[in-house]
Amino acid sequence: MGLTHTAPTLVDVLILLPPSEGKTAPTDGSPVDVAALSHPALAPARERVGNALAKVSGQRNAFDVLDVGPSLGAEVERNRTLWDNPADIAARVYTGVLYEAAGASAWGGADLALAAERIRIVSALWGAVSPADRIPAYRLSMSTSLGRIGALASFWRQHLATELSHLAGEGLIVDCRSSSYVAAWRPTGHASVMVRVEREMHGKRTVVSHMAKHTRGLLAGVLATTDEAPESGADLADVARALPGCIDIALTDAELTIVIAS
Repeated sequence: MGLTHTAPTLVDVLILLPPSEGKTAPTDGSPVDVAALSHPALAPARERVGNALAKVSGQRNAFDVLDVGPSLGAEVERNRTLWDNPADIAARVYTGVLYEAAGASAWGGADLALAAERIRIVSALWGAVSPADRIPAYRLSMSTSLGRIGALASFWRQHLATELSHLAGEGLIVDCRSSSYVAAWRPTGHASVMVRVEREMHGKRTVVSHMAKHTRGLLAGVLATTDEAPESGADLADVARALPGCIDIALTDAELTIVIAS
């Protein structure tokens, strides 16, 4: 079972994650209760996006609108019954590389409670959810333009600014999102560090998506479940240095680059 959510309180560190493309669909359990999710003020926007997604997923041009191929037909079909499908905590629904590296599916008790305070997953469907929020599996990316709603990044930008700015307070924001999800909310007026990952091989450094997701997941897993939260970019860099495979760190005011061995 998920946690019961109340109005969000200020956090010591706010970790921003993207959702995973791959999701594990719950096989039993009650459907999502939109009003019970974190940030209940987002409920009307969530319902609007969910209704539009269910509708477009039943249309002939669904694959084109959602920018997926026929191999994902079952996931698109599942969108049509979004509000009736079983739900589970987001920590178990999101199962991509980042979440596997974070060990999210094993979070429970105190670890899940702390992760639910510190992590927000920025989502094309939900806006922002915590790992403890109960959601169904779905197929929708932030780069999608959805009917009359339009570009989802633009749609959510107007809703997320107040919610996430309030939650962050004066704490450090650790941004592990990909570019399309960054577009939905760019922290301003906050201490914020974007996390980049590069692989070093034969003296050259390159970005490798899979390894970047893995390393961000390792970092998120540590930050989400340890009592002491980083208060600055320098503190964050110290945490990153201890990650498996890390061979170098580069830190600026707004960006942390973690260099890993090939």
